[in-house]
Amino acid sequence: MTAADTFRAEAARRILIKDGAYGTLIQAEKLVEQDYRGTFDLARDQKGNNDLINLTQPELTARICRSFADAGADVLATNTFNANRISQADYGAEHLVGDINRAAAGITRQVADDIAARDGRIVWVAGALGPTNKTLSLSPNVNDPGYREVDFDTMKAVYREQVEALAEGGVDFILVETVFDTLNAKAAIAATLEAEGVLGRPLPLMVSMTLTDLSGRNLSGHTVEAFWASVRHARPLTIGLNCSFGAAQLRPHLAALAGTADALIMAYPNAGLPNDLGDYDEAADETAAQVREWIDDGLINIVGGCCGTTPLHIAAISGAARDCTPRAVPAPRQATVLAGLEPMVIAA
Repeated sequence: MTAADTFRAEAARRILIKDGAYGTLIQAEKLVEQDYRGTFDLARDQKGNNDLINLTQPELTARICRSFADAGADVLATNTFNANRISQADYGAEHLVGDINRAAAGITRQVADDIAARDGRIVWVAGALGPTNKTLSLSPNVNDPGYREVDFDTMKAVYREQVEALAEGGVDFILVETVFDTLNAKAAIAATLEAEGVLGRPLPLMVSMTLTDLSGRNLSGHTVEAFWASVRHARPLTIGLNCSFGAAQLRPHLAALAGTADALIMAYPNAGLPNDLGDYDEAADETAAQVREWIDDGLINIVGGCCGTTPLHIAAISGAARDCTPRAVPAPRQATVLAGLEPMVIAA
């Protein structure tokens, strides 16, 4: 059986648990610039370059990863949210992208394999692709609506470099997460499908959208139903929502997606809404209680945490999900569904 086969089989039996936020735990370490930089001779300040610590502080990455696995996570995402050439350009570290991704994947793979050897428990590794800080759908110049900082082929090439390095490092899946621009996600999907052909191995996709307001749209204007219509051709292993808000605010939009998508639903909310200082105050038991409402309503198959969530949150969520029935995946819809900003059904 492939990793996707075992994943689907286990997801049919129980609700699976994804890990939480690397950034939250890295920030808690109070690292100074030299901790991030290590021995690399880089011209720019590296403070805040969380992806670089896969090379300069690998033991910290491993410790965080292991803490989530010990809290009950079945899916471990790599610490590679900004490990792409566009995002690393802010730090002058573009040339390290391949090494960062291979190292992150290797660290996470080792933790997963150690758990399997110790406990006989399968833990899957998802290679995380963040959205970058560019958008294909929108102009950053209000005076020139047609202007784009990057084109589709460039974005696809950036993602393909990252995908191939993650695959070399040993990931099971590719997680396209925090999608604020649907076209960016489509570039990541195209890159992954191309990499599959070159590498000669399946790279099942997990795709996760982020909402930018309570109306339930991402930055490029798509509703969750339209987003699903835009990416369903890739037959992702999971589709879902992450970041955005806390679990309570995500609930109606998660329900809309769960009602239309014929794929496993994975959702991982923030620990509530941030306070005035940008910190997250929601306690683990509060997050778990709200997630339990999702479970009771039959909305999810995989659940975890995003910004502000710690191993305590993941342990609480794991406890709330224990022995609960996962969402039943509906049969594929027998219709032609297209999407602009909203879905359009043209045949039923």
